[in-house]
Amino acid sequence: MVNDLAPIGRVLILLGVVLVAVGVLVTVLGRIPRLPGDIVIRRDGFVLYFPIVTSLVLSLLLTILLTLVLSRR
Repeated sequence: MVNDLAPIGRVLILLGVVLVAVGVLVTVLGRIPRLPGDIVIRRDGFVLYFPIVTSLVLSLLLTILLTLVLSRR
């Protein structure tokens, strides 16, 4: 029974490490700058920020990073 839970424990530890790393990056880097193409809607007492281009750039960078990391296995 204990050996059946070992992979789940490893996944939880990995998720914890990833969350800590993301937290450190967010703290160190601060806010990601707004890129041209991001949508900002300002109304009285309301601001909607929809980072379309920022999301695309981050997705592309993460895809390249994961492809490089996983291709070395």
